[in-house]
Amino acid sequence: MSSEGEYSAVVLDHMRHPRNWGIINRSDGFSRITGPCGDTMEISLNVKDNTIVKCTFDTDGCGATVACGSIVTEMATGEKLCHARQIDQTMVLDCCRGLPAGNVHCAQLAANTLRSAIDDYFQTHQSPWKKIYRIQK
Repeated sequence: MSSEGEYSAVVLDHMRHPRNWGIINRSDGFSRITGPCGDTMEISLNVKDNTIVKCTFDTDGCGATVACGSIVTEMATGEKLCHARQIDQTMVLDCCRGLPAGNVHCAQLAANTLRSAIDDYFQTHQSPWKKIYRIQK
C-alpha cells in the first residue's frame, strides 16, 4: 500500500477534498468505465454552446483514482469539447505532479472516461432519442 509521502500535495488535496463529486441527472454526456485494476469511474457532463459547463465524477476506486477524477473534471470544466477531448493521461499526470508507478493507470482511467463521456454527448446530440434509453445512476 502506498504511503501519503509518495503523493504530491496536489494529489493529497484532491484525495481529501474531491471536486465535482457526484453524477448529473439528465446529463448531456455520460460514461462508466472499469479499469484494469477493477476501479470504476463515471463521468457526466452538461454542455452549452459546445462548452462543458459542468463535469462531475464518481468512483469506487482508491484515493489516486478519486484524485484523478477530481483533477480531470476541473481540467474539462469550461473547455470546448474539442479541447477537453484531447485531455490524456500525460496531461492528468502533469496536473497531479506525478503518481507512484502503481497508480499511473488511474490517470488513464480518468482521461478515458472523460473522452468516452464526450463521445456519448456527440452520439446522443446527433440522435437525441438515444438519450432516453441511456441508463444512469
